[in-house]
Amino acid sequence: MTNRMEVKGMEQKRAMKKVGDSRTEQVYVIRSQHINPQGRLFGGYLMQWIDEMAGIVSRRHSGKMVTTASIDNLNFKAGAYQNDMIVLVGRLTYVGRASMEVRVDTYVEDYQGNRRSINRAYLVMVAVDEKGNAVEVPGLELASEAEQAEWLGGEKRYQLRKRRREEGY
Repeated sequence: MTNRMEVKGMEQKRAMKKVGDSRTEQVYVIRSQHINPQGRLFGGYLMQWIDEMAGIVSRRHSGKMVTTASIDNLNFKAGAYQNDMIVLVGRLTYVGRASMEVRVDTYVEDYQGNRRSINRAYLVMVAVDEKGNAVEVPGLELASEAEQAEWLGGEKRYQLRKRRREEGY
């Protein structure tokens, strides 16, 4: 398993980085301007924060400018309210030649540091050069069974996205 994990998403000579090299956490406090008429966090703000997080993670991995190719899944599980502390955690799950799948988990954190999941999203980011052309990214070295499981899920999502493109979705 180790040998297979070391060569994921690359040819033998391609540079490698670990999942932890680009993992990022960001914290926000929900203020009155973030609230919708129902008194909860407006989903558009959270979507913006998630997209920014995916951009940071993928820039750290690729060392390049990046652009959002798709938001594959955005699953709102629970609301958040004014003065809640929101924690976003982003990490790579899968890489292709120029694309990177980033998982962003969003939590509400209480005063004791306990976290409750309120959202999970998968985004596809593409590394680009100064002219906007896609460029190759480092491969992803998987160091645990959990990272391997995420990779396998990423492969399935990649195939599903590819099939949807072919079908015109």
